[in-house]
Amino acid sequence: MKTAACAVLAAFPAGAEQIAPGAIASLPRADVVVLGEVHDNPHHHVNQARAVAALRPVALVFEMLTPDQAARVTDDLRGDAVALGKALGWAGSGWPDFDMYHPIFAAAPQAAVYGAALPRDTVRRAVTEGAATVFGPEAEAWGLAAPLPAAQKAAREANQMEAHCNALPETLLSGLVEAQRLRDAVLARTTAQAVAETGGPVAVITGNGHARLDWGVPAALALGAPAVTVLSVAQFEAVPEGAQPFDLWLVTAPAEREDPCAAFAK
Repeated sequence: MKTAACAVLAAFPAGAEQIAPGAIASLPRADVVVLGEVHDNPHHHVNQARAVAALRPVALVFEMLTPDQAARVTDDLRGDAVALGKALGWAGSGWPDFDMYHPIFAAAPQAAVYGAALPRDTVRRAVTEGAATVFGPEAEAWGLAAPLPAAQKAAREANQMEAHCNALPETLLSGLVEAQRLRDAVLARTTAQAVAETGGPVAVITGNGHARLDWGVPAALALGAPAVTVLSVAQFEAVPEGAQPFDLWLVTAPAEREDPCAAFAK
């Protein structure tokens, strides 16, 4: 069975389609629905919760949780945002306020919860040793063994520089791309595990970067789990320029935030 990701990749960019925010509650069905976000935007988490409630997934995969944290999500904690956040150690995780994420858990109270986050020292190893070395023997199956095409490597390095307010030494960019490749592959492998163990459908909660069809989780799934159908949805704060590497995308109001580049200027 051909994945939705493969289908869109073959015809990209024609497959990308803007939808109204309200359409998030009536998404097409797939084995895996990747729900992208801007992490600190509360509107995006409201939309993710609406999508999850409508999709009724049997499993949720979170970029934000390690497998150990995911194992702490119990039935008696799900309805209590304070207790669940404390059990997860969320306050010290560096992610935005748990009050934004808790409704996603509550929207699928019976769903198994999977975590795909990696320890920081493991991610740092990918920066210096490469994603394939850290990922291990299955690196080729998940698209990590071959070097990136030159154009994609350049584009990804440019994205990393922009994400870090153009304040990074260029010598770091290649390593940061390797760390991102590792995260994509681990998130995809965890998602494939969730499908295999539960039968799906599975909803993946992650940043827009991991939701990309061309080099994110859908692309890795197309290699490592080609029988799995995938739908990718991104959420933006303004209409983006040009064709977008997602199946569907929508625009919400922006989050209220301080200048994220201010810290780099100090």
